Amino acid sequence: MANPQPTAPAARQPVRAAAAAFIGTMIEWYDFYIYATAAALVFGELYFPSADRFVSTMASFATFAVGFFARPLGGLIFGHLGDRIGRKKALMTTLMMMGVATVCVGLLPSYASVGMLAPVLLVLLRVVQGIAVGGEWGGAVLMAGEHAPEGRRTFFASFAQLGSPAGLILSLLAFRSVTSLEKADFLSWGWRLPFLVSAVLLVVGIMIRLGVNESPEFEKLKDQRRTLKLPVAEVFRSAWGLVLLCIGANTIGIAGVYFTNTFMIAYTTQYAGIARSLILDCLFVVAIIQFLVQPLAAWLAERMGAARFLKCAAVAAMLSPYPMFVLVQSGRAVPMVIGIALAVICMASFYSVIAGFVSGVFPTRVRYSAISLSYQVCGALAGGLTPLVGTWLAHRHVGQWWPLAVFYTCLAGVSLLCIVALDARRDEHAREDATAEALVTR
Repeated sequence: MANPQPTAPAARQPVRAAAAAFIGTMIEWYDFYIYATAAALVFGELYFPSADRFVSTMASFATFAVGFFARPLGGLIFGHLGDRIGRKKALMTTLMMMGVATVCVGLLPSYASVGMLAPVLLVLLRVVQGIAVGGEWGGAVLMAGEHAPEGRRTFFASFAQLGSPAGLILSLLAFRSVTSLEKADFLSWGWRLPFLVSAVLLVVGIMIRLGVNESPEFEKLKDQRRTLKLPVAEVFRSAWGLVLLCIGANTIGIAGVYFTNTFMIAYTTQYAGIARSLILDCLFVVAIIQFLVQPLAAWLAERMGAARFLKCAAVAAMLSPYPMFVLVQSGRAVPMVIGIALAVICMASFYSVIAGFVSGVFPTRVRYSAISLSYQVCGALAGGLTPLVGTWLAHRHVGQWWPLAVFYTCLAGVSLLCIVALDARRDEHAREDATAEALVTR
């Protein structure tokens, strides 16, 4: 009996896949960022009331961190599904989970209405958000990168990263439009509107993703019957060292976002006496700058080499917080925008390129699991803890910004050291795909 003929590989759709990765991650990050903004402005008062504002803020940021600690679980679950049954199915599920959880946050009653049930439900919904975004990132990066033309993985994978500043822009627009309300109206119902709008975005995202083929690289892997039953077990068996280095390499790309956006809102409004409307306006301008910088950074990295570019960006990020804080302390819009933009340009350049770089480190059959695990563990540690550590440092060193700047420099330094180490080992496991495919076709 003749062997069944292999199915034709899925057609590459580089532009459509990149657009779907961008739109999908924009929606996911919009949902994630509106929670971050609400955690800085609203949740402390509504869900964790206390006579001490510091305690309320820390409790609010703790629920923000919970989402990050749920992200590795999402990376494990959807990394496994993405490496077993396909990238597309995993991504459709994560988008649904995130959209539904976000709308439910917008409908959640406050502590004054239902007591302790309110913060408990808020934490549970935050966990669902964390699991969803934990599975989203790796799949979006791979769908864009694995549909990319030969040699263009860095640039096309960066479109998944571009969803982050786009989501931030949308979230800031949404909150800026409701912060102009009277305080009582804002706390009563105004803050809920950005969460409820997510229902519309969810429908748009699902329609766009339905039109994208499965990853051609995964289809080839499946056709050759080289998928694994337990991809995560293979990651821990053969590539745990690379995973650890990728966790460290992602640090400034993740922590920097939540330092310059989430923590900076709390720092400027509570410790520098700056109006919340002013810092939100400044962050909106900076988010536009980030959105414009990231594709340019990915394009430049393709020409000078991703590893070299990442090293330069990490060094620049180590130096950037010192002028940032000097200019932010002025309390004036233009210097604040310039200062924050200096740090964000360095961080965003790194963030744009790191996804394509780390996805090229691992073989296709474990790629979703490996990059999701490394990115999401880093997210739990660097992203979830950064606003908490920043708030603690600001509270302990009132009137002094240099401990915060040193903290930021250390975060960028971790990334630099890990990129240097990864660059030395980058081809060690990436050659596996070529070798395995050659054996199959003999």
